[in-house]
Amino acid sequence: MGKTIEKLAIEQGHEILLRIDKDNVADLNKKGLKDIDVAIEFTNPDAAFGNVRICIENKVPVISGSTGWYDKMEALKILALKNKTGFFHTSNFSIGVNIFRIINKQLAQIMNQYPMYKIAIEEIHHTEKIDAPSGTAVMLANEIISNNNSKNKWVINTSDLNEEISIVSKREGNARGTHIIEYTSPIDKIIIKHEAFSRAGFALGAIKAAEFIVNKIGFYNMTDLISLKGKSDK
Repeated sequence: MGKTIEKLAIEQGHEILLRIDKDNVADLNKKGLKDIDVAIEFTNPDAAFGNVRICIENKVPVISGSTGWYDKMEALKILALKNKTGFFHTSNFSIGVNIFRIINKQLAQIMNQYPMYKIAIEEIHHTEKIDAPSGTAVMLANEIISNNNSKNKWVINTSDLNEEISIVSKREGNARGTHIIEYTSPIDKIIIKHEAFSRAGFALGAIKAAEFIVNKIGFYNMTDLISLKGKSDK
């Protein structure tokens, strides 16, 4: 993701002043961030919190796509307000995925009338992806639960309970990311699906988010970026 974002950002006229990886983590400090307008963070659950915290404490707005550390997210939202800078997070920067989310929520609302349908989510990613289920699958499941009174929790792998949403994770080769939601009843099945063909869609979304977050204060997400329904909760 980092290499794809850098390539596309340069093509769009942006300048990359600092690159941080596991070999130069110490360079992520006040001096290194001095001339940075915005930071883009794609790492892992263990590193993400510290990376974002350092940026916010140095009043550098930051966008993050790292998943699997949601228990620490609220602390950073508060810190961004305290330091009067911006923090943008989503588990998926793809514009297509976020349109898929709209469809997912609307379908969940419609299916409130038909509680006999079991709901299952399948997500497929590359073999190097660490977290399972994916952050996007969890987000989709939670959005179904918020919009469908017949479902109250999600579980990993298959479930025979109608009130549960099963999430099945698969790791295959260099898969770019597929999410499938199935509503199944004894008489039929409804399926919605999003499949990514390359990382470019995620990278373009990340660059758009980086452009968006400059000079903003507080927490933002993809709902704010694509103006689906106004500002998110701060």
